Amino acid sequence: MINTIIQVLPTDDYKVYLYFAHGEIKLYDATEILDHGIFRVLKDKKIFAETCTVLNNTLAWDLKGNFDPYECLDLDPEVLYEKSITVEDPLHQMNTGA
Repeated sequence: MINTIIQVLPTDDYKVYLYFAHGEIKLYDATEILDHGIFRVLKDKKIFAETCTVLNNTLAWDLKGNFDPYECLDLDPEVLYEKSITVEDPLHQMNTGA
């Protein structure tokens, strides 16, 4: 099965909720990449949150704001699936007050 990400929701602590096409929701801790090469720019929490998006069916950061898949920082969805933990939908929890 190819894991396709259809939605992302960044948090204030460098984590991202990943919504997969097959219905599973996982939480990825991006702190592991923040000290490596081109990903260092994401240490700025504003950049991390405001440029976080889905491009090429995976988690990406669109640093230039033009949604060009060749100019973004993205991560392999298979690696993201393996390195993240399954969680409940945070949007559902907010709506129900849980």
